[in-house]
Amino acid sequence: MKTLIRFLLQNIPRKYLQRVAIAGSRLMVPFLKGHQIECPVCGKHFRKLLPYGYVISRKNALCPHCLSLERHRLIWLFLKRETPFFTQPCQVLHLAPEYCFMKYFSAVQGEGYITADLESPWAKVKMNVEEIPFPENHFDVILCNHLLEHVEDDRKALRELFRVLKPGGWALLQSPVDANREKTYEDRAITSPEEREKHFGQKDHLRAYGKDYTDRLREAGFTVNPLDYVAILGEDLQKRYALPQNELIYYAEKK
Repeated sequence: MKTLIRFLLQNIPRKYLQRVAIAGSRLMVPFLKGHQIECPVCGKHFRKLLPYGYVISRKNALCPHCLSLERHRLIWLFLKRETPFFTQPCQVLHLAPEYCFMKYFSAVQGEGYITADLESPWAKVKMNVEEIPFPENHFDVILCNHLLEHVEDDRKALRELFRVLKPGGWALLQSPVDANREKTYEDRAITSPEEREKHFGQKDHLRAYGKDYTDRLREAGFTVNPLDYVAILGEDLQKRYALPQNELIYYAEKK
């Protein structure tokens, strides 16, 4: 199973991958039912989740029903417990929208929920995050999850995100960050998929963020303090919801 999933991740274009994953993972649901793990997004219970990973397969990563990953379940819990996202109508820009979130977010926010991406078949608006086709101060909330490491000019993208966010608005700006790396590593001379995987951890990554990721968010104008929300939730909930151990929440505000 691990080998098959890794093969599909590495060989099927991202814009088709979710469609394939939906059909394949649903077939596994009856075989994984149990009570050890709960997906907070879809509310289903399993004895274990599916493995997932482009390079190294992680155990208990992918929910076979809604396709949530560890980071998605963490975001869901944060939104549910720490923000008014599910109780207050707002204008939302959801970049590179994840299948596991869309129907729930759309049901809550209605026409105010805008999905956007350059390639995703799920996106309402096709756009480059470096050139967002919305006026300044337009959105109350921006959700940007593991996208910036794929963007050619991430600093320009961050400035655009700040521009279209309303004063008093907030954003979740999640990216994979290597806590052992002080400074972000990027080299525009590295262009081949094989070399990018070797240097940045994935074929379509353009950089490996270090602890200075927070500085980049602040340079764009955001007020942000990384939050170890998994530690706040505690070990029992980390196991129950199969959460990541090394992902901080980057809750960024436009003051």
